[in-house]
Amino acid sequence: MAQDPNPKRPPAEPFVAPMPGAERAPAHASPNPPPSHAPGPLSGQGQGLARVVLVVALSALGLWVLHPFVPALVWAVILAIALGPLYARAERRWPPGGHNIALPALFTAAVALVFLVPLVVLGVQAAREAHDVAAWMRSFEKTGIPVPDLLARLPFGAAQAQAWWAENLSHPAAGSELLHRFDNSSVLGVTRSLGAQIVRRTVLFGFTLVALFFLFRDGRAVAAQVLTASAKLFGPRGERVARQMVASVHGTVDGLVLVGLGEGVLLGIVYYFAGVPHPVLLGALTAVAAMIPFGAPLVFGAAALVLLANGAVVPALVVVAAGLVVTFIADHFVRPALIGGTTRLPFLWVLLGILGGVESFGLLGLFLGPAVMAALILLWREFTQGADPRA
Repeated sequence: MAQDPNPKRPPAEPFVAPMPGAERAPAHASPNPPPSHAPGPLSGQGQGLARVVLVVALSALGLWVLHPFVPALVWAVILAIALGPLYARAERRWPPGGHNIALPALFTAAVALVFLVPLVVLGVQAAREAHDVAAWMRSFEKTGIPVPDLLARLPFGAAQAQAWWAENLSHPAAGSELLHRFDNSSVLGVTRSLGAQIVRRTVLFGFTLVALFFLFRDGRAVAAQVLTASAKLFGPRGERVARQMVASVHGTVDGLVLVGLGEGVLLGIVYYFAGVPHPVLLGALTAVAAMIPFGAPLVFGAAALVLLANGAVVPALVVVAAGLVVTFIADHFVRPALIGGTTRLPFLWVLLGILGGVESFGLLGLFLGPAVMAALILLWREFTQGADPRA
């Protein structure tokens, strides 16, 4: 048996095949390489914070871009919610086709006509009255305003009132002085401002109609997305709040718009039989004013003053009495039942929501104010009493 000639040589290590793609490290490489300076991925908490910051920043940027058209979009949403049941009924009767264009376009055109027809009638009426107003101003400048017969029927102070009127308004110099105060520059400035406002309102109304068309066409998908988002963000409570606000808009539309139209029709009939000039126009103005609490008395009070100026004392009293009765029944019985019955909202909070909403948002506040109050009352009830299964 042969012996190894180099007995002190260490035994050979077994051969191990390298892994595919692996490179042999240099002999001088350290077994523990230093950590790399490249940034690693954020932790879960850091990624969540970054997403929140990104969402907030993009939302703020989107609102800043869209802020000139936010009122138009809000009006479109309110109209879509208010007309939603009627549109759903029509959709069940006439199922939409593949493109779903005819029915949304028909409803959008109907909404446009509801708003445009009264404006056209008012413009035509104003154009007809412009000639009489111009003739009255020329007469006022030449002869002054004669003392009205109403002043002679005042229960007290009739002589003093007649003397003041004759001294200040019944001579030609008074008419010329008043008319010359309106110089051309002020009239031109008012005309430019009015024209700019009309153009702006017209553009916003056009965008409202466009947004309303798409809400009619894709309303179901938008509603499902809103409910899903509210449920994911706030849980079941978010969906209840969203449904409560929608119910509040329905109740407010019924309680303000429909009741206001009813008041305008009833008082328009009273105006006609009482002999008030332009009863249809005054009835329409009463309907619009009745949508705002305590707005209708201003219109039927002005109608009563016109009758008093013409010497019709009894018809003026009839107009005032009828107006007070109609508005009392509407404001104290019908509206609380329609608005508060839908959302179980006390009438005090309905009134505060309407008045505060009008003060903060203008006409949009008529619907936004009660919706916000309804959501707050729902959250308060859930906080103090627990979730209401009927909500």
